[in-house]
Amino acid sequence: MKRSIRFSVPLAAVIVIFAAAPEAQAAGKLTLYCSPQIEWCQLVIKEFQKATGIKVAMTRKSSGETFAQINAERKNPKGDVWWGGTGDPHLQAAEEGLTIEYKSPMLGKLHPWAQNQAKTSGYKTVGIYMGALGFGYNTKLLAKKGLPEPKCWKDLTKPIYKGEVQIASPHSSGTSYTTLATMVQLFGEDEGFKFLQALHKNINQYTKSG
Repeated sequence: MKRSIRFSVPLAAVIVIFAAAPEAQAAGKLTLYCSPQIEWCQLVIKEFQKATGIKVAMTRKSSGETFAQINAERKNPKGDVWWGGTGDPHLQAAEEGLTIEYKSPMLGKLHPWAQNQAKTSGYKTVGIYMGALGFGYNTKLLAKKGLPEPKCWKDLTKPIYKGEVQIASPHSSGTSYTTLATMVQLFGEDEGFKFLQALHKNINQYTKSG
């Protein structure tokens, strides 16, 4: 399996805290909504429990799914902390008053972009990692099917790749929503949506998480 990144764009991931978090600390347990890959979630839980002694109950969902859940729970919050995922849903949660302000004493040690994320949200989110947006492909499978390796995003819209492309749904995946927004920024609004329409013709499945 070969992964190829043909276009890179920052993906800012953040952490937010709900109003119930102080009570959770006092009770010695915490409910975590976690949006990165499960291995990252498990590692952060392990290290957090080791450092604090606070037990963590974790629910792993994509950024879009988690935002929808905390929005539905706005009158009766069930979670304490939302960790990771793409930045836009976290900023939206902050704007809509779903999360509370918290200014970490470690904030000054973070990269400027992460501090700016916190400042922009009124310290209701803070950046914790950044990644690159791209696409991957299976070189062996392409060779078996006699297909060329795609060299850029627009290659994925070629008819030869019909039924060969998978992407997460932007309705549930923050990463996929970022991809959609990136294409519009990259190609312009009209050409960006033309690209997405052409890409849709080649997609065989929209997954929940990106």
